[in-house]
Amino acid sequence: MNSGTFYGIGVGPGDPELLTVKAINALKKIDVLIAPKTEKKSDSVALSIAQPYLKQNVEILYRTFPMVKDFATETAVFEAHKDEILQLLRGGRNVGFATIGDPMFYSTYIYIFKLLEPCGVPIVTIPGVPAFLAIAAQIGRPLAYGNDILTIIPATADLAVVDDALARADSTVLMKVYKNFPEIVDALKVHGMTDDAVLVSRCGLDDEKIITDVDAHKHEHLNYLSTILTRRQHD
Repeated sequence: MNSGTFYGIGVGPGDPELLTVKAINALKKIDVLIAPKTEKKSDSVALSIAQPYLKQNVEILYRTFPMVKDFATETAVFEAHKDEILQLLRGGRNVGFATIGDPMFYSTYIYIFKLLEPCGVPIVTIPGVPAFLAIAAQIGRPLAYGNDILTIIPATADLAVVDDALARADSTVLMKVYKNFPEIVDALKVHGMTDDAVLVSRCGLDDEKIITDVDAHKHEHLNYLSTILTRRQHD
């Protein structure tokens, strides 16, 4: 029997209307959907976005994917998921992996992709709209123009690294600011980048939150899906 195809499907930041035609067509082809979730959540945001486009008899597999800092030392869980996916593919079933935003951009999918790539199975990766692009469009914020340097920073990085990146940036996207929001706000203040900062949490979802005064809200608890757009104020 021929192998099924593994589809990595970017479902965008939250609004189901932001899926591409290619993503929708892939969702209609799959027999099994891997719905990734974290250890702390019982639901899958990616699944809720993809749900309107799935065929009725698709099998949903909720699977937990831990947040990792060093994939090379934390591969056991991912190896187990890879083996399960391979078994499904070699049984002739098409398997989809739904991922928020884009599959190749700070995504859990990347780890599964790297493990499956040497296995000789067909893989199709379908890009999706990252949250920062959806946010820029929604709030009317050009991300970069002229000779601007756009810097994308994972706020989970070491604060010294974040500070160094901010010092060099014109326009900045800070992702995953949920863990150390107060420290990130303080760093933005040092570089004169708080006045123009806008934070959007869970963009495109029902409980979306927009904060335009990040300093006044810096002690609020944030969802994992929280992003800041800002730029340096030039004299």
